[in-house]
Amino acid sequence: MEDCIIVGAGPAGLTAAIYLARFHLSIRLFDSGNSRAALIPCTHNHAGFPDGISGRELLSRMNEQAERYGAQRELARVTMVEREDEGFLVTAEGREFRARTVLLATGVINNRPAGMDEALHAEALAQGFLRYCPICDAYEVTDKRVAVIGTGGHGTAEAVFLRGYTAELTLIAPDAEHELDPQCEAELERSGIARIDGPCGGYAIEDSRLALDTARGRLAFDSVYPALGSRVRSDLADDIGAMLSEDHCVVVDSHQRTNIPGLFAAGDVVKGLDQISHAMGEGGVAATAIRNYLAELQPLRR
Repeated sequence: MEDCIIVGAGPAGLTAAIYLARFHLSIRLFDSGNSRAALIPCTHNHAGFPDGISGRELLSRMNEQAERYGAQRELARVTMVEREDEGFLVTAEGREFRARTVLLATGVINNRPAGMDEALHAEALAQGFLRYCPICDAYEVTDKRVAVIGTGGHGTAEAVFLRGYTAELTLIAPDAEHELDPQCEAELERSGIARIDGPCGGYAIEDSRLALDTARGRLAFDSVYPALGSRVRSDLADDIGAMLSEDHCVVVDSHQRTNIPGLFAAGDVVKGLDQISHAMGEGGVAATAIRNYLAELQPLRR
């Protein structure tokens, strides 16, 4: 019986693991190997790293820190979390584990451009030709030729945000014609953002740009931002009966507590802000709340 099982080894889960291990609690951290943070080639937004740091390097350092204080990492995907009288039963790839508390830090998955193969996707990300978070890295595309793949309110909002960094901006519909209401059209017109219909396809890196086919022929850009939404990985929370919001995020209070006693959640599975610092903050809050919850069950003493 662990004190806490953490599902998810991204910035939120690893921060919580560091805190909890330093609280002298027994921690088991499940890492499925697909943290979205690992896809970041280099972030310059993370405080304390003025020259930037890759997502993989950051996760590696955090994992080393957690293990140094006694957190145990399992390279396995959790498939079920169930409530038991004394805590929770967690199933991962056919094995069962028990814990007094569980923290869900399972994050979200970005929807990728249709028809882009895995190798090209990885290379385009590594080279900065493909980007997913304008808050994180729009500074790097200042005055460059940029496209946003998207439409409707979501695509418009991302394009308008990026307009603060470059005037060479194009919004391309992913599938066919744009689906823009009069308000979106007016906003794009006011911002001077070009609009091109889809479908998009034929992605390739050509002459140090990401090229793609559109309704107006083949175009190439210094960077492309897919504004296609994401899928919240809240299935485990839903299966156990945790409350979800309309957009499928896990509902928590100010201490990251769900409606199920002993079940906590942190990071983008709670609110997909796509920010490492925010996820880490929630991980710290959750860990402290878990420690205090366990202390209420029985005194914590060495």
